[in-house]
Amino acid sequence: MGTARGKVSARADVGIIGGSGLYDIEGLRNITAVTVRTPFGAPSDAIILGELEGVPIAFLSRHGRGHRISPGEINYRANIYALKSLGVRRVISVSAVGSMKESIKPGDVVLPDQFIDLTKRRVSTFFERGVVAHVGFAEPICGNVSASLFEGARSVGASVHRGGVYLCIEGPQFSTKGESRLYRQWGVSVIGMTNMPEAKLAREAELCYATIALATDYDCWHETEEPVTVEAILATLRQNVALAKQLLRVSVRPIAGGTTCGCQSALQNAVVTPLDQIQTSLRRKLWLLLERATPPTKRGR
Repeated sequence: MGTARGKVSARADVGIIGGSGLYDIEGLRNITAVTVRTPFGAPSDAIILGELEGVPIAFLSRHGRGHRISPGEINYRANIYALKSLGVRRVISVSAVGSMKESIKPGDVVLPDQFIDLTKRRVSTFFERGVVAHVGFAEPICGNVSASLFEGARSVGASVHRGGVYLCIEGPQFSTKGESRLYRQWGVSVIGMTNMPEAKLAREAELCYATIALATDYDCWHETEEPVTVEAILATLRQNVALAKQLLRVSVRPIAGGTTCGCQSALQNAVVTPLDQIQTSLRRKLWLLLERATPPTKRGR
């Protein structure tokens, strides 16, 4: 495996963000590990570049190898910016979740199409301190990527649920029974700790984004099941991760070859601060996200 640092010339079409249990991708060829520096700090780990089924991909372990970063401590901005800087246009997020519905059993795959964000302490935008942007987020999941994942899940024999609401809590603690019962009244499908603000930042970066949610447990609402424990989650997760790896292999090629969609023009007319009123240093920092604007020069305020 090669290693590169600093400015990276390698490119990838699809980014895969691996959650709990998914720390590597089997079947990768021509592997290189790259350390990407971003204006927002360091990503969770080195990014693994390689080819999966002939498609250039970039793989990032969300919690870092060894699972050493808690959900609330993840540098989501650096992770998304780093993938964008490598040329990624479509992102597949793989996440362990708790089921909030009887019909979604541990071991099932859910492809949510909506989110509820209950996180409290995380920075959820690239645009602040001198620049304002309001991207549309009514449909937070890319329908094209999710459709390819659905077909892939069916082809590998997964018990898959298309659509549903992913509720993201701050964590790292699991829910109380009172909270879990309330969320069920809201019609939530699954509960997790990591897809927010990840999905919001992907939209600001004009990346297509979809989630493979791997159900590991029934949270703590289910009266006939034991309350969720890490041990129970890990046991189911090992099976889920093996299935997710199969799903990724059969889905990555149609995802990479998909048509361009509205996700990749999300910033069009969304930046409300006139470019000539944004400080030059800030324009340089955000240029990757504002590449359709005139690139800033070294001169300026």
